[in-house]
Amino acid sequence: MLVKRKYALRRPKDGVLTGTGDDDLSLTSARRYEAFGRVMAALATEADFIESCRDLTWWRGSDHSWHIEWRDGPYASEVAALLAEQVRDPEFDGTLVAAAGRGSAGSAVLDVMGVRFELRAIDPMGRATVRARPGFWRLAEALDTTRRTNTRHPWEELLGG
Repeated sequence: MLVKRKYALRRPKDGVLTGTGDDDLSLTSARRYEAFGRVMAALATEADFIESCRDLTWWRGSDHSWHIEWRDGPYASEVAALLAEQVRDPEFDGTLVAAAGRGSAGSAVLDVMGVRFELRAIDPMGRATVRARPGFWRLAEALDTTRRTNTRHPWEELLGG
């Protein structure tokens, strides 16, 4: 009877793993995730985007690109312009974001640090419509304690005050 033992891959002394398949710790893989992190950090700092989107999802494409999709919220071309403005590196003089195709209300394609991003907006409203929509709970308004009204502040309703 032959018994097989399973061994983990051993890391060579130079620190580089070989033969680990598609998800190895290569520079291209690291760049993909760094680009994704920069894009998501830029979107997270934009309260209008986060508050207005429903069903924000993302996944890695079969060609190692990233797909980002949301419902409602801004147009895809507006998000592409936001990313072109926000994704920066102080040590790099040029831009990290380039348009890889023509953007529209529903979709846009970007190249971020050499990684392809496909943005898709389902039933977008645009930033101007989102800002003007009455009854839309906004974080900035909820935290503004300087304005006085006859009605309760949103934060008072949240805290039960």
